[in-house]
Amino acid sequence: MNITIVDYNSGNISSVINSFKEVGKNKYDIKISSESKIIKNSDKIVLPGQGSFKSCVEGLKKIDGLTESLNQFVLDQKKPLLGICVGMQMFADIGFEETKTKGLGWIPGKVSKIDNQKGEYKLPHIGWNEIKINNSGKIFKDIRDMSHMYFVHSYEFIPEDKSVVSSTTNYSTNIVSSVEKNNIFGTQFHPEKSDKTGLQIIENFINL
Repeated sequence: MNITIVDYNSGNISSVINSFKEVGKNKYDIKISSESKIIKNSDKIVLPGQGSFKSCVEGLKKIDGLTESLNQFVLDQKKPLLGICVGMQMFADIGFEETKTKGLGWIPGKVSKIDNQKGEYKLPHIGWNEIKINNSGKIFKDIRDMSHMYFVHSYEFIPEDKSVVSSTTNYSTNIVSSVEKNNIFGTQFHPEKSDKTGLQIIENFINL
């Protein structure tokens, strides 16, 4: 099996790379690339994302053929992809961070700023928080409900179809902390920074 972590200059992805290599234990071919040919020939893709929705979308578009390759991988080949943090948010149709920006449109919905209840809740939402697992999502095998995950974000993904929401976390409101739609998986939290529980989620994705 070969797994590609997409590098499109969205920030430091070393922790994502290290966690996948730790879980893989040299059993899998793990690449870091943005080349169309490598992406199309991968068995699984990881799409990280740090920074703003706008900057991440622009980062993808700056690399010739990358968005098209990701669309082909997800929509045509229907292979598993895991989006992390802004990587998940980009599944949406549109995001409103910095300015109105068109997303990948894989899961209908929008990305809006978290309602901090007039300053009662600090933004960004940083640190450990519990997740409420809503269904038997494939990446939550052997994960206890109300496990703690690590978050860093000020914006939230609000999908139109609530059935794709596989877990939520309570911060001001019930924020979507993960989604699952067919071969598309996403986490708002950072599994690579969520200790052994996060590594289990990575292992579950690899084992799909």
